[in-house]
Amino acid sequence: MSVQAIILAFSLTLMAGLATGVGGLLVFFTKRLSPKFLAGSLGLSAGVMIYISFVEIFPKSLESLAEVYGDMHGYIYATIAFFIGVGLIALIDKLVPNYENPHEPRDVAEIDCEELRSQHQDKGQRKHTPEEKQEFKRLGGFSAFAIALHNFPEGLVTFMAALYDPALGITIAVAIAIHNIPEGVAIAVPIYYATESRKKALFWSILAGLAEPVGALLGFFLLRAFLSESLFGYAFALVAGIMVYISLDELLPTAEKYGEHHVAIIGVFSGMVIMAASLILLGG
Repeated sequence: MSVQAIILAFSLTLMAGLATGVGGLLVFFTKRLSPKFLAGSLGLSAGVMIYISFVEIFPKSLESLAEVYGDMHGYIYATIAFFIGVGLIALIDKLVPNYENPHEPRDVAEIDCEELRSQHQDKGQRKHTPEEKQEFKRLGGFSAFAIALHNFPEGLVTFMAALYDPALGITIAVAIAIHNIPEGVAIAVPIYYATESRKKALFWSILAGLAEPVGALLGFFLLRAFLSESLFGYAFALVAGIMVYISLDELLPTAEKYGEHHVAIIGVFSGMVIMAASLILLGG
């Protein structure tokens, strides 16, 4: 395994994680977050992740495990690992209360960013009380923590995929980056209300995203001594389970929350078409 491959995998993971910072920036440089844009982009991300999980990642798991254990046992072990991945990310979701879980559907598209920017500049407007500011700060901090917790396995997903197949890693990184943008908004808004500081709001949204490269590095250093064909097989099945869960439990319900059902569905199939075309162009 070359140093260049590791650097590329880490760079892709870092890029995906820093997309939360893009969400933080949107709050300060966009008049209003478009429901159609968010629904379409989340649907696109879900389409890419679902398609690639079942067409590319899970078959790679089957192939690797079949070489080690044979076709029947390889299929059984890959299937078990897939549902362990589903259970792992579902457990993380379970540990975070629904109301404050930033992976639950949020009305970030309803935020009037222009009003948010000017709110504290107009001395005639009511200031938030210290109690309200403390509540916003708690909510923003909890959102950052919850997103960071979710981002650990996502970082490992991107890193392992890029390590095994750079083209696959690029696709996964882009898909995860798209769905990280609304999460950055979910962090930046309450932090800005609490502190009246753009720098702090942006800092916390970026910090939560950095959990992805940290998770990738921790996973790599813990597992590198055991890297083998079977480990990659198990890892890819776990990745597929995690990505399918994220798509069905987080991305699609959030897209539906914006009230743009058909836009979200068009996004889903557009993502699948884009992924299929890219696999054909890359030689499958």
